[in-house]
Amino acid sequence: MSDREEYGLLDPEEGEGDDFGDEWEEIDVSDTDADRIARKRDREFAEFRKRLKDADQFKVAQSVFDDATFAAIYKLVQDGYIDAFGGPISTGKEANVYEALGADDRDVAVKIYRINASNFQQMRAYLEGDPRFEGIGSDKKKVVLAWTKKEFANLRRARAAGVRVPEPIAVERNVLVMELVGLVEERARRLAEVTVENPETAFEVVREYMRRLHGAGLVHGDLSEYNLIIHDGELVVIDLGQAVTVHHPNADDFLDRDCRNVASFFTRQGIDVDPADLRSFVTAAEP
Repeated sequence: MSDREEYGLLDPEEGEGDDFGDEWEEIDVSDTDADRIARKRDREFAEFRKRLKDADQFKVAQSVFDDATFAAIYKLVQDGYIDAFGGPISTGKEANVYEALGADDRDVAVKIYRINASNFQQMRAYLEGDPRFEGIGSDKKKVVLAWTKKEFANLRRARAAGVRVPEPIAVERNVLVMELVGLVEERARRLAEVTVENPETAFEVVREYMRRLHGAGLVHGDLSEYNLIIHDGELVVIDLGQAVTVHHPNADDFLDRDCRNVASFFTRQGIDVDPADLRSFVTAAEP
C-alpha cells in the first residue's frame, strides 16, 4: 500500500463531471410528491405519520417536523430507499441525522433538515450569488429545500471528481439519504479527534481533494479538521451543504478561509504549511 492509498485517495470517475459549467443548472424547489402526499393525507400516509411520530427516536423532533417532512420520508420508504430506521447519529440546530437500513440491507444515513428551526439567514449567505439558486428570495421553506438539494448536488459533483465523500443516494424535499460512513456504535472519528500518525500523507490527500473540488468548480467553504473524518483508513470529506461554485461572489474568501484552516491544523501537526502556497496548489487545477 502506498502512502497516498493509506488515506483512501480515489481516482476520478471517467466520464463523470467532465463538463465544467453544469453547476449553472437551476435547482428546482417547487412542490414535490411529498408536498402532494401531505396535502392528500390518505389513510395509509396518516398511519405512517402516526407510527413515525410515536417512535422514540422522533419524539423530540416531531414538533419541528412538518407534515411534508413526514411525507418526504414516506415517499423515500415507498421508493425503496429506506426500509427501517435506527437511532439518531446526531441532533443539531439545522438537521437531525439517523441511521437507517436502505436497499439491499445497506446501512445508510438519513439527514433531515428542519424547516422551522434552520438558520436560514446563514444558509442564504451561501445560496445568494450561486447561479443555481436565483430567485429563491426570502422564503424560508424554499431556502431549506434548496440547501438540501444543493448538498445532494455537491456530493455528486465531488464524488465524480474523485473526492471521497459520502455517496449521495436520494433526496426528497428536506430529506437527504446518503452512505453511512461508520455506524452509531462505531462512528467515524473527525480528524480533530484522532492522533494523525502520518500527517504529511494526510495533508497531501487533503490538499489533493481541495484541488479536485476546485477543478470541479466547487469550494467547500467550511473545511477544517472538524469536516474531515477517518474511517477504515480513508479520509472522508463531509458537510458539503455550504459548498459554493467558483463563480460565487464570495468563493475566493471561502477558499482563503479553507486554506487557513487546513494550514493551521497541519502546522500544529508539525508540518510547515503556508496558506498562500496551499491556495496556489489548489487553484493550479484547470477547471
